[in-house]
Amino acid sequence: MNSRERAVVELILANEFPGAVELRAQLDFVQVVAKWGTDPASVDLSVLEGASRSPVTAGVIPVDATVVDETGSLCGEILLWATDDGYLSAIEYAWYVD
Repeated sequence: MNSRERAVVELILANEFPGAVELRAQLDFVQVVAKWGTDPASVDLSVLEGASRSPVTAGVIPVDATVVDETGSLCGEILLWATDDGYLSAIEYAWYVD
């Protein structure tokens, strides 16, 4: 991950929820393996061997990570995804506006 991607994931994982500790421990083992089309903010992740498995269930990590514009208006959210075996799998930027 680049520094911006890592900073976003660290911010999301700074919240406490079941499995957060293990997901934070995965950060040094995560790499970006694909970008989602032309959207540079959404990427697929892969966790290298040796990382701790998290007890999280597959799907979106249970943290609200909304994005606001310079006026404070809600314009999107960041979704952090995990696999069914407890590893980080994607960062998705979901836009609410054009």
